[in-house]
Amino acid sequence: MCRNIKTLFNFEPPATDAEIQASALQFVRKLSGFNRPSQANEAAFDRAVEEVSAAAHRLFASLHTHAPSRDRAVEAEKAKERSRLRFG
Repeated sequence: MCRNIKTLFNFEPPATDAEIQASALQFVRKLSGFNRPSQANEAAFDRAVEEVSAAAHRLFASLHTHAPSRDRAVEAEKAKERSRLRFG
């Protein structure tokens, strides 16, 4: 799966609309193979991004967890450490 798509559920503060939209865009880019669609495909591409974004909003609204919310700063630091160990 695309490494640029980040987990957005169960964070404090919650994922913003912009983060969900960016994730949807990355997902549609990955599926379609287009970084930027041609004019002929632009409407379908944009519609797919909107539909994926709407589906993500519905998903987040319906998910429930008993786990404590994760802290964005702590998770970012863990990711930096994993990257440092992996790439040196």
